[in-house]
Amino acid sequence: MDFTLSDKAERIRGAIRNFVDARLIPLEQDRASYDAHENINLGLLAELRQEARAQGLWALNMPIARGGGGLSLSEIAPCYEEMNRSIFGPVVFNAAAPDDGNMRVLEQVATEHQKRVFLQPIVDGTVQSAFAMTEPEGCGSDPSLTYTTATRTNTGWKIHGRKWFITGAEAAKHFIVIARTSDDERKGLSAFLFHADQPGWSIVRRIPIMGPEEHGGHCEILFDGLEIPEDNLLMNVGDGLKLTQIRLGPARLTHCMRWTGLARRALEIATDHIETRASFGARLADHESVQGLVGSAAMEIQIGRLLTMHAAWKLDQGDFARKEVSMAKVVVADALHKSVDTALQLLGARGYSKDTVVEWMYRYARQARLVDGASEVHRMVLANTLRREGTAFFAWGA
Repeated sequence: MDFTLSDKAERIRGAIRNFVDARLIPLEQDRASYDAHENINLGLLAELRQEARAQGLWALNMPIARGGGGLSLSEIAPCYEEMNRSIFGPVVFNAAAPDDGNMRVLEQVATEHQKRVFLQPIVDGTVQSAFAMTEPEGCGSDPSLTYTTATRTNTGWKIHGRKWFITGAEAAKHFIVIARTSDDERKGLSAFLFHADQPGWSIVRRIPIMGPEEHGGHCEILFDGLEIPEDNLLMNVGDGLKLTQIRLGPARLTHCMRWTGLARRALEIATDHIETRASFGARLADHESVQGLVGSAAMEIQIGRLLTMHAAWKLDQGDFARKEVSMAKVVVADALHKSVDTALQLLGARGYSKDTVVEWMYRYARQARLVDGASEVHRMVLANTLRREGTAFFAWGA
């Protein structure tokens, strides 16, 4: 594959970098820029979103006809990387999880009616969305452990059960929920759409977490007879597992794109510091031990970038790229943590304080090895793929 960006992708990447440098990074130092949960405050977000949209930097993963950028995954990768050089970046450009993944899967599989009602408002930025799959003592990395049920009624379906760690649920208006419709091992799950105003569900609590939170937090949800009309069945009965596979592969990879940008920013902060900070008669940058830390982190970031771009390219060719996505997910999550940890170590007490965004990044980075499949699960997937494919696991070409 050729890593040269198209003229369009390079132009957009450059425009995003300029926007991030000029508008977003300066705001990170002002505590008034933040809401109570350490994300960008909504008033400021609305203003910046208008600016991003006016510059054609909006919803890059969506078709142009729908108001997006019309970019392929390979073209999106360097753009998302640039966005997340700021902790505020992805949400400003309508490229943050879970909306990014929900938009993509709805564009792929929803009916025209469902796209008009549920997808377009997310693309327009007038509503947030959520993807309700994970359950207490149930479904997480393994969707087969879904205990929430959807039972047929005369007019559609009725849902009972409980979900948790549902990102953005407190602020979301449009939801995708995965529920069990039969005991069939492969076709026992189905996916449904619902609106926050419908009765029969409630938020039990907003779960406190270690790191900064997305708008709407991470919530525990109770379904106590939520009624869903037949028109809001997403795909066909029994296609819930298929939908999760369609959604989660690209969603994991867009996480990697964003995390790579955050890792690069952490290293930028660290290198700026070590070039000017003197210790024991020399700049920190001149100490061999410091060079080893920075060089190792930079190398791991670049490995993650290459794995991410390769997986994006394969997905663009129509491949599911399961092993490529798993490799990228594991490596980039580790690279993010190493880069931020390195930055904090080199900044010393200042890095541990809130005088820089590094401590924010540090708390955020720890989740990367958990979300969208724990690293151990992805390594298991890779091991089983190697066992199945043998030497073909390492084949050149597509």
